Amino acid sequence: MCEVEELDQSCLPNFSFQSRRPASALRDCKMYLKAQLPWNVIIPPEKLDGGLMLQKSIMLCLLEEFANKKATKDHGYFVAVTTLDSIGEGKVRFESGNVLFPVMFSCVTFKPFRGEVLQGTVNRIMKQGLFLECGPIRNVFLSAHKLPDYRYVPGENPVFLSDKHSKIEMNSVVRFMVLGTRWIETDKEFQVVGSLEGDFLGPVW
Repeated sequence: MCEVEELDQSCLPNFSFQSRRPASALRDCKMYLKAQLPWNVIIPPEKLDGGLMLQKSIMLCLLEEFANKKATKDHGYFVAVTTLDSIGEGKVRFESGNVLFPVMFSCVTFKPFRGEVLQGTVNRIMKQGLFLECGPIRNVFLSAHKLPDYRYVPGENPVFLSDKHSKIEMNSVVRFMVLGTRWIETDKEFQVVGSLEGDFLGPVW
């Protein structure tokens, strides 16, 4: 059981992977989500002090497990735990003495959607196109066919150069539109295909 809703982006810090659409279009962005999720947290006996200390122990364990989870297909990448909403009755594991607590918590997640405009940093350039990193997304591919007016310039440090002398090189920050996504279950991450076909897209700096 889980609940997911879109997040008011005004409450978020200025992450480098947030939308760069014109302000009039921001209300349509869906990449940031608020999710309420169930979780089982295991607390060792020495941390069962009760009260606020117990809540702190549960929260610390939750944060650690949350960080290791990385992402899911349905919710996207886990960004931050916001609140610990409820703590259920603990169940003792007799073989270890640990206590399992079912909890409910709210968190912020980041999931790329088709049609969203994001920006990422170039980390690989080749004749067929270029790869970007965009926040937690390590694999964003922009095909050379989706780079209108840009041509590949080979060399020791290859670049894509436009007729207007705009240049995309290693470590350039590029604004792009998401064309499609694919979830890779074994790696617990998304692969994204993007394009520079559209207004306000291209190198930022």
